[in-house]
Amino acid sequence: MATPTPIRWDRQIQQRLACGEEAALGELYDQFSPLVHGLANRILDSQEAAEQITREVFAQVWEHPEAYNPERGTMRSWIGTLTHRRAVERLRRHTGLADDGEASALPAQSAGLEEEVLAAATAARVQYIVTSLPHALRETLTLTYFGGRTYRQAARELGIPEATAKHRMRLGLQLLATALATEHGR
Repeated sequence: MATPTPIRWDRQIQQRLACGEEAALGELYDQFSPLVHGLANRILDSQEAAEQITREVFAQVWEHPEAYNPERGTMRSWIGTLTHRRAVERLRRHTGLADDGEASALPAQSAGLEEEVLAAATAARVQYIVTSLPHALRETLTLTYFGGRTYRQAARELGIPEATAKHRMRLGLQLLATALATEHGR
């Protein structure tokens, strides 16, 4: 049996959710709960908070499936964005940072904390994007970009030609940059 394309599956699951089909929510949860929990846990560094964010995200998806727009991306990216926003909002609430983003009104210590929060959120987003890359690109990018190896060293470790490692590294970085630019452009 052929696996449906992601957008087709995304639209089908959205329609099933809109009809109130609980099995659709179960399928969605089975598919994306590790992503949601993992991302929330990386941002908040708390299993309990990550579990709460996971419940909140799936409750929002259940209550408002119409909010998903397939023209803006996949269901996975939408759920990842919902998770990221909720986790960062929670982190800001619990650290006392203003929601309006006016760092100039905050004391210098809070401004530094906000920078740390934003850096952690960006790092989590980068990690999420990297984990969604195809395996070959992900392993090469992990070795080169995150592991500090050259593409030549990565090629030797992976047992692939240097040109292939260089191509994978560049393509992976381009995809990462595009995904981050798209995210910040919204």
